[in-house]
Amino acid sequence: MKILMVSSEAVPFSKSGGLADVLGSLSPALAKKGEEIRVFMPMYSFIDRKGFRKGESFTVPMLGGEQSVHTVHRKLDGVEYVGLEHPYFTERKGIYGDTSFTPYPDNGERFMLFAKAAVYYMKASAWIADVVHCHDWTAGLVPFYVRQQDLKSHTIFTIHNLAYQGDFSRFDTVLGGDRLPEAAFSGKKGDERLNMLKAGLETADAITTVSPTYAKEIQTEEYGCGLDWLLRERKDVLYGILNGMDTHEWNPRADKFFPEHFSAKDLSGKRALKARVQKEHGLEVNPDIPLFAMISRIADQKGYAELLGGNHPVLDELLSQGKFQIIIIGTGDKHYEDKLKELETRHSNISVRIAFSSLTAHETEGAADFFLMPSRYEPCGLNQMYSLHYGTLPVAHRTGGLADTIIDITEHPGSGTGFLMENLTSESIIDAVNRAIRYYNENKEGLEKAIRRAMSTDFTWDKSAGEYIELYNKLGK
Repeated sequence: MKILMVSSEAVPFSKSGGLADVLGSLSPALAKKGEEIRVFMPMYSFIDRKGFRKGESFTVPMLGGEQSVHTVHRKLDGVEYVGLEHPYFTERKGIYGDTSFTPYPDNGERFMLFAKAAVYYMKASAWIADVVHCHDWTAGLVPFYVRQQDLKSHTIFTIHNLAYQGDFSRFDTVLGGDRLPEAAFSGKKGDERLNMLKAGLETADAITTVSPTYAKEIQTEEYGCGLDWLLRERKDVLYGILNGMDTHEWNPRADKFFPEHFSAKDLSGKRALKARVQKEHGLEVNPDIPLFAMISRIADQKGYAELLGGNHPVLDELLSQGKFQIIIIGTGDKHYEDKLKELETRHSNISVRIAFSSLTAHETEGAADFFLMPSRYEPCGLNQMYSLHYGTLPVAHRTGGLADTIIDITEHPGSGTGFLMENLTSESIIDAVNRAIRYYNENKEGLEKAIRRAMSTDFTWDKSAGEYIELYNKLGK
């Protein structure tokens, strides 16, 4: 079966978040199962052109005439990557903006061109996909253009994060030179705005999202980001398929970022790594102190408002008890960054790195005993999968993919792999952290069994790829 993936980012060529990781792992997994996979993506200025060959040249109709575009191709891990060359992408520093805080003002026009080019590429190359698999708002208009050009391809739209919808002025649609259907707009009458994600949800043949629980949550007002009504209307074609993880990059038995390798059968390397990481982060080197980690964007979504704000600053209270250590790595909201640095000056059991590096992330993930994830929502989440794979038990909010991948030890002592909090409140966070600390101190045998269970959990892409193939075949019948 011919599958065209359409995404604004894909590892190993471009990345701003988990979307790129999914494309870089799911696509080869599908190719390995015998599917013919192509990934259509923008060729940003920072992408190394080595190994790419010239492809098609064609025009895309936009307001006032035709836009000339070109493609370049590269085969990697059984997948044909098709890069779109146009000044909108090749002459910009970043993916969505020069920095993550400064989006380009013409992103509506940029990704309208991208969506339309994906469809015109199929016509120019005479390679018509059986299924066009569109990812997030930047590909939201693709299902409409597939219908418009009568290509007979089936379309799937995958929601990686419903909160990002591609919201632009209605005037931006004029720039595309097309009369888009009312389904592409949201807002009150007379003040409608283009909503690219909504367009994908309205017009795709099927909708998927990245975990079964998130598929249910987004049909509620609390998590639906204003589109819960639409997702309830289309629930018969809405599927939750859990993401996998890259077990080549994330492998404690052969991690290239640290030498203290370990496995479920031999945890001595994990203990040695913990001692080294404690020392490097200026923490007391002591195997009897439970070490927590947080590696994420420093933002409200990741629970920082609950940890640092309001009348009950949870993290300060927990640190004052002195019963654990924590390493926090990430960048984001400067207000929270400053609060974390201030906490570091007052407490000796916290290390804060306002930066991100793969080396530090891998070392800390492997060294820690627990991984703190008090996310407000988490469509799928990858860090809890990495943590489980590295024997680092998650302490997390029971939401989205976290609910689908973590079994609470308190509820299920014989099968548990982490500690879950039902509600994201100050009290719930304190309770979950203290449960983990008590378990560490009072149940060494149970702890080791839980670590070994966690490390044995299967999060490869093989199962997820199989579920996608089942859906592709279902659409083709």
